[in-house]
Amino acid sequence: ALHSKPPMTLVTSHPTKATRMNLKTTAVLAAAAILMPLATQAQNVAVVNGKAVPKARVAALLKQATRGGQAVTPELEQRARDEVVLREIFVQAAEKRGIAASEAYKSQMELARQSVLIGELFRDYKEKNPGSEAEAKAEYDKVKAQNGGTEYRARHILVEKEEDATKVLAELKAGATFEDVAKKSSKDPGSAENGGDLDYAKPDSYVPEFGAALTKLKKGEMTETPVKTQFGYHIIKLEDSREAQFPGFDEVKPQLMQRLEQTKLQRFQEELKKSAKTDYKFAAPGGPQ
Repeated sequence: ALHSKPPMTLVTSHPTKATRMNLKTTAVLAAAAILMPLATQAQNVAVVNGKAVPKARVAALLKQATRGGQAVTPELEQRARDEVVLREIFVQAAEKRGIAASEAYKSQMELARQSVLIGELFRDYKEKNPGSEAEAKAEYDKVKAQNGGTEYRARHILVEKEEDATKVLAELKAGATFEDVAKKSSKDPGSAENGGDLDYAKPDSYVPEFGAALTKLKKGEMTETPVKTQFGYHIIKLEDSREAQFPGFDEVKPQLMQRLEQTKLQRFQEELKKSAKTDYKFAAPGGPQ
C-alpha cells in the first residue's frame, strides 16, 4: 500500500530570542543609516564641493559681532551664514591655485596670528581686571576738583585796530547796545551773530590777557579800555558768573569706566614692555617714529 506523507502542518511559532536580537540590530542600523545624513546636516550650514561648512563658523562670526556691540538679529544670522559659505567657496578656490603655499600668504598669516593673539591677550586682561565703581568715583572727584572754580559768561567785540576799538567804546558809551554793536562790528565769526556771547567758561580757557581782564569785571561791567591780544583788540562785558557746573557721577560713569579700563590696559602694556629682556631701544614718547 502506498503510504501518503503526513499532511504538512503550518505551525506559527514565536521568534526566538536570537531572532529578535537580529531584527532589532537590523532596525537600529537602518535607522542610523537614515538619521546620519540628517545629523550631519544639522551640524553644518551647507556642503560646498563635497566639503561641509560647520555651523560653528557662523557662531564664531556672531560672537565676534556681539563683541563689537552688534545685536544678533535674524538678518545678521542670515548674513553670517552667507558669509561662511562664501568664504568656503573662496578658500577652496585659493587652495586650488596653491596660494596657501606662497610666501606672501605665509607672511600675512604670521601677522594675522600675532594680531589675534595680542587682541585676545588684551581682551583677557580687561575681563580679569575690570574697573570698580570706587575707582571711577575717585577719578570723578579728581577731575571735578581740577575743573572747579568760577565760570564767567562774557560778551566781547573783536576788532583789528586800536582806533576801531576806541570808536566801538564811544558807541557803547553813547547808548548803543552791546549786542547790536557786536553783530555789526565784531570780527569774531563764532560769536558776532550771537551779540558777542561766549557763554560760560573759566578764565583759563581764554588767552591770558583776555582772562585777566574778565576776572576784574563785576556783573554788568565792560572794559574801559580795549584789551589787546594776539587776535586784535577786545571790548569785554561780563554778563554773569557762577560756580563751575559739573555733570553728576551717574551721567559720566560709563565714560569714566571706559577711561579707567583704557588706563589699566596701558599700564599693563608698559609693564610688559619694561619687563621684557631686549636689546632694542624704543623711541622716546613724542620723539621721531
